Amino acid sequence: MTDQTAPERADAATDPRQALGALRAEIGKAVVGQDPAVTGLVVALLCGGHVLLEGVPGVAKTLLIRALSTALNLETKRIQFTPDLMPGDVTGSLVYDARTAEFSFQPGPVFTNLLLADEINRTPPKTQASLLEAMEEHQVTVDGQPRPLPVPFLVAATQNPLEYEGTYPLPEAQLDRFLLKLILPLPDRDQEFQVLSRHAAGFNPRDLHAAGVRPVAGPAELAAARAEIAKLTVSPEVLAYIVDLCRATRTSPSLSLGVSPRGATALLAASRAWAWLAGRDYVTPDDVKALALPTLRHRVQLRAEAEMEGVTADSVIQAVLAQTPAPR
Repeated sequence: MTDQTAPERADAATDPRQALGALRAEIGKAVVGQDPAVTGLVVALLCGGHVLLEGVPGVAKTLLIRALSTALNLETKRIQFTPDLMPGDVTGSLVYDARTAEFSFQPGPVFTNLLLADEINRTPPKTQASLLEAMEEHQVTVDGQPRPLPVPFLVAATQNPLEYEGTYPLPEAQLDRFLLKLILPLPDRDQEFQVLSRHAAGFNPRDLHAAGVRPVAGPAELAAARAEIAKLTVSPEVLAYIVDLCRATRTSPSLSLGVSPRGATALLAASRAWAWLAGRDYVTPDDVKALALPTLRHRVQLRAEAEMEGVTADSVIQAVLAQTPAPR
């Protein structure tokens, strides 16, 4: 860490909200646009949750995660999921040491702060499931022995849309472990022009330090922020609003699977983080509305007939938001 960076980190440490708020500008040095995805990733870090990023190839999903890890000064590892990847390639396995005639544990890439699970839906369900314990319990059990993962720990999984060949839909049990599902759209014309202009000027996506991306926050700021978020006030009316929204999805004629109670608690946690980022010490119905789509869209399942009619998970959730009265 350079002398120039150190004073900035020291100043930022006194105000975790300011430090985390600086992430957007820092990541913007490498990634054009995608501000909602950046904010969603920060919300997930504040909640201790995981994120599913969906978009067609080439919209900077991987670059976004790498820039985030650099700006937060976190250790990161990447797994390229392929059809022949085995569960032990993710979690680690016991390796026989001929010198000692004993087995020793060789940690897998899951032992890191920020795990980039690239194209997670290109590997079969057995390997996808190897992440379940890590995501839910923040530990890995090998040969009956639980091994804790570092703190903080976040899985950022990218996936291509399911219409693409060679993909395996994630099972509902695993989808429910992701706090947010963020959609990365194609850039508009001006944003795409900025991307090409940067590359024409010599930008190298593999060298983020040369692009000027530097740490502006770290584990200490995240821990301080989580402590402050835990003190936020949530009124009974807002809690009831979250319950009503989630219960409404379970009776929607377009859905065969509605939001579970785990989804309701996820929406509460994400709303609290959003309210804290906005500088408030209480949660409003607007906070809940702002996080409803990314928190709930992957926790519902459409009926086949609704899907054939062009109904989407987002449109169903938007209809539920419009029909459920919000407290004043």
